[in-house]
Amino acid sequence: MIEDFRTSPNEISRESLVQILEIMHRLAAPEAMPELLREIMEVGKVAIVAEAGVLWLLDRKNQELVRVVPAAARPQRHRLGQGWAGECAASHAMSNISECREDERFLADPVHVEGFETRSLLNVPILGQDHTVLGVMQWLGKEVGQFDEHDEWVGPALAAQAAVAVQHAYMTDELLANAILRKEVAVAREIQMSTLPRSMPEVPGYDVHGHFLPTDHTGGDLYDLVMLGERLFMLLGDATGHGFGPALSATQMQAMLRVAFRLGASLDEAYMQVNNQLDEDLPDDRFITAFMGFLDPARGEVEYHSGGQGPILHFRAADGECDWYKPTSFPVGVMPLDGSDKARRLQLAPGDILALISDGVYEYTDLEDSEFGEARVAEIISRHHGLPMAELSQRLVEAAFEFGGEAPQADDITLVLVKRQPDS
Repeated sequence: MIEDFRTSPNEISRESLVQILEIMHRLAAPEAMPELLREIMEVGKVAIVAEAGVLWLLDRKNQELVRVVPAAARPQRHRLGQGWAGECAASHAMSNISECREDERFLADPVHVEGFETRSLLNVPILGQDHTVLGVMQWLGKEVGQFDEHDEWVGPALAAQAAVAVQHAYMTDELLANAILRKEVAVAREIQMSTLPRSMPEVPGYDVHGHFLPTDHTGGDLYDLVMLGERLFMLLGDATGHGFGPALSATQMQAMLRVAFRLGASLDEAYMQVNNQLDEDLPDDRFITAFMGFLDPARGEVEYHSGGQGPILHFRAADGECDWYKPTSFPVGVMPLDGSDKARRLQLAPGDILALISDGVYEYTDLEDSEFGEARVAEIISRHHGLPMAELSQRLVEAAFEFGGEAPQADDITLVLVKRQPDS
């Protein structure tokens, strides 16, 4: 019997969250895609409390849905618009059928899995980043009206993670087909770039900007800026090494955090669970330095964890000085956490700036191997703090390149700048 882990319509229990995160770490292994999709559906049955799940993927060439879970020797196919799966794919809309025996579309094209009669059906589209349909998840229940608002809330979160897995698989198929190093770099870079915000979030009373300048080779930098409810989520991470693996490790962490917060996890809980999963998953010589935190715009308060990511710069407008904060813990994925690490807090007063800057700036070297360093960063921010954050970001990058002279850029450059407006 499937245990019901639900606590309230807007919460998910620790047990269910852990199970989902255990699947998310597998997103970096697209070669195991069939098995991974089956495991995602099994976890979904627990989180949604369904008797069975059916997964359809879109055949992009023929524009047909192919039933891949449960597996079959001759997979069933549906046209777009055919049955509830086809309708879900065509409309990009979730639907909840509480009594299948009274639904004409279901009766014309029923969905059944051996072992019980389907009485309830929840259809959830799997959509890519550009809102194109990738497939459909269908959750089957044996009771009338089995799926409620909790299931309608969790369903899209699971579909979003399936979308990440499918898109990684498509990118990797292209990589393997070309089988050359430069294609590997291009595909990995495409994955990196696809995870960046397409536009900056609008936060009343704040100027927010993120900037990513990659090197010619593939690194593991990323950042994220997104409003989750009433708070701004901020992420800056850097996976060790260069190549396809670190790029996927960084996006893996981002995906795990997104699903954790979407399912109601606190910052402390998400930080611990994602760290512990990456500790199990990453090789011993791999880890990710990462700042992750939330800004409460109304209070000007930043709640954060910084696993090996530092220094963190806080420019205080009141006296024109900079405070520097060290990482709060060791890098993500180095060793397990027991939950005792609590988030730190800092206060942004009007005019203050929080600057998250990767070591690609601080450690930018000239031909004599001298580093750009913290003092130059602080001086530029203090001198130009009145500029829009997009312009301040550009000044920092230009200063690093000017300092380096003819020395090439050796590492990705990533910046996240958050300024509380003086009149807020």
